[in-house]
Amino acid sequence: MQKYEKEELKEGYIVDFISNEQVKATPEEIEAVQVFSRQLVEDYGYSKDQIQTRPQYRVKANPSDTLKSYPLDIIVFSNSTKIDSNEYIIIECKKKTRRDGITQLQDYLKFSNAYIGVWFNGNERLFLKKIESKGKVHFEEIPNIPNQGQRLEDIGKFKRKDLKPTHNLKVIFNSIRNHLAGNATGTGRDEIIAQQLINLIFCKIYDERFTRKDEDVSFRVGVEEAGKIVKDRIIEIFEKVKTKYSEVIEVADSINLDAESIKYVVGELQDFCLIESERDIIADAFETFIGYSLKGAQGQFFTPRNVIKLMVELINPQPNELLIDPACGTGGFLVESLRHIWKVLDKKAIDYGWSELALNEEKLSSAIKCIKGLEKDDFLSKVAKAYMAILGDGKGGIFCEDSLKLPSDWKSTTRQQIDLDKFDVLLANPPFGKDIKVKGEEKLKQFDLAYNWEKEKILIPEQIK
Repeated sequence: MQKYEKEELKEGYIVDFISNEQVKATPEEIEAVQVFSRQLVEDYGYSKDQIQTRPQYRVKANPSDTLKSYPLDIIVFSNSTKIDSNEYIIIECKKKTRRDGITQLQDYLKFSNAYIGVWFNGNERLFLKKIESKGKVHFEEIPNIPNQGQRLEDIGKFKRKDLKPTHNLKVIFNSIRNHLAGNATGTGRDEIIAQQLINLIFCKIYDERFTRKDEDVSFRVGVEEAGKIVKDRIIEIFEKVKTKYSEVIEVADSINLDAESIKYVVGELQDFCLIESERDIIADAFETFIGYSLKGAQGQFFTPRNVIKLMVELINPQPNELLIDPACGTGGFLVESLRHIWKVLDKKAIDYGWSELALNEEKLSSAIKCIKGLEKDDFLSKVAKAYMAILGDGKGGIFCEDSLKLPSDWKSTTRQQIDLDKFDVLLANPPFGKDIKVKGEEKLKQFDLAYNWEKEKILIPEQIK
């Protein structure tokens, strides 16, 4: 039995993921130390035996510091023997500014045997390698840290079969957003950042889907690679994306991030396989990132996930039913409905003995044929398409249209796919914000509720003479 199961958890404390010791529940501990500890094990593959959090391991503040004055938040050793010669990766998790955090991390690395460092404050991550030459120490940023069993020079050298799902995508997306907001050149607005990330996500999805298992992936960055080389390689993928996903990415769309920002994003995502990660994890991460760009001024709010799940469960859409959200926003109802339908198909596959190939064909067919959405905001419709592409390739069923207009006013491609008389299920949370004014006589006169209503005074018999 683990130690924390024997002892009552003290108020204001949490259980440390690595040591199982009770530690004070400070924001730094909850948002950074515990989060990255979990990533080291779940994403990078290190064993808890290689990692020390509590009691805190100490390193020297200077060459003559025999007491080792610097306590570390997290340290990874090259093996389970936690001695000076095995110091490998130091992780600094203080809630500091980027500059102060990096300075502190460099101080920790200078007089230790570790030569890789991570600064993570809960919002942003940065990776360093220590280089010792001619009696001097200097530092360079690297795209990421090695996985368990990798060498530093192996970073970015992945075959498609090496990619693995992640359990911590929300943390990674949050770090990407905060890094780009603070460091990307010319793309400070959250909506622009979101659009650029969507483009890069499509590059990642394309590379995962169209790279053979034994081939090297193209969505990668190595330790010594120049930013321009990485950017050129990603833009080459993006040109293929625009051909493959022409209904989502327009010919005029481009990747405008500077080379160093692209290196950062690629470095954060390159280890992982998005299309094989758990759907809930991707959904949480995607909504967390995109949520920065939606402020609600136009009624653009995410419907809470628990509300969406409840509504979908109550309606219980089936694989043979056509479903539409006429104000789909970023696609929350559509994604949850698709997941619900897939669960129904999973049960059918067991009942009827379908092969995995047959089940996947049914799932893809339901995504393409059964799920439709309309959204008048161009940016939100692109978000919904990207969201559906990651989760189920149902992107082709989402159209940028005003659902309050007459269908005859829609684009011909929309009219070919959307016949309002044929839908079995409608799930929606229309944006009825108090500041939203629907205008246009032709649009409004379709609906009884759009007319001005007047009260008539009804006389009771005693008032009639």
